[in-house]
Amino acid sequence: MNINTITALVAAASLSGMALAQEQDTAPATAENSSLPVETEQLDEEESPFISAEFGLAFDSKYMTYGVVDGRSPIVTPSAEVSFFETLYFGVESIFDVGRGNGGRGGKYSTLDAIVGLRHDFDLGERLGALSVDVNYIYEYIPRRNWNDDTGKKDVDDTQYVNLELALGDLWLEPTLSVERDLMADDGTYANLELGHTFDVCEHVTLRPAVGQGLGNTQRTKGYFSEGKYEDGFSHGGLMDTSFSLTAEWEICEHLTLSGYVAYYDYLLDSNMRSGAREHNLATTGRNDSAQFVGGLALTASF
Repeated sequence: MNINTITALVAAASLSGMALAQEQDTAPATAENSSLPVETEQLDEEESPFISAEFGLAFDSKYMTYGVVDGRSPIVTPSAEVSFFETLYFGVESIFDVGRGNGGRGGKYSTLDAIVGLRHDFDLGERLGALSVDVNYIYEYIPRRNWNDDTGKKDVDDTQYVNLELALGDLWLEPTLSVERDLMADDGTYANLELGHTFDVCEHVTLRPAVGQGLGNTQRTKGYFSEGKYEDGFSHGGLMDTSFSLTAEWEICEHLTLSGYVAYYDYLLDSNMRSGAREHNLATTGRNDSAQFVGGLALTASF
């Protein structure tokens, strides 16, 4: 083999090696042919819908507020809400007393609420999960048929509320703190801390036991319980209703959910508050008892 042949073979080998190297450089990186990190395509998070709507119809065996009875007859509460980007929302709901006799209104509505609010979930990291924040304003209209013929005024005036709710739904105990401020009726403040846990019973069905404790300032308790208690020197805020509840939820289909609950309320931690609750319930139900059982069902459609 002469020198020219050897030179030609070396040149050809060099060209083949360069071509192979270039082909490997331009080939996509995989776990088999490269030790470099593999770039993976990041899927865009699902964007929030521009507009969504929710319609609800709830039934409660009693009209309960702050752990005491505001109406002994069952109530039905239809509601509707429209939200934008799952953040800004507008809603309306009304309470219909379906009882007849004993103070029942026979299907007439007793309140009509207009609601505007903001809600958002903030990521607090792997340990705490998401913090759900909901703040809203409610104007509550009381029908004019509640005018008192003797005074020429309503027995109960319209009022306004500002509400704040904070929840850590990813924790095992799922703490939820709710704070309500009444702006017109008595300028009172009520707060409730609830701890619960959601169990998956089976596919699309959950069960959530919970315990809650209410707290009211002096304006809240003074405006809610009868004035007779204050003539006896009872004029302080403090621990109000203690509640134990069990809620079941069934996702019937993608847009329809049925839920039901049973709950027990009592004023367990303050004897003065308990006495006031008994007097209030006596005037409303005819029974001098601070303990109350209540239950209900709710059907919710979302789009």
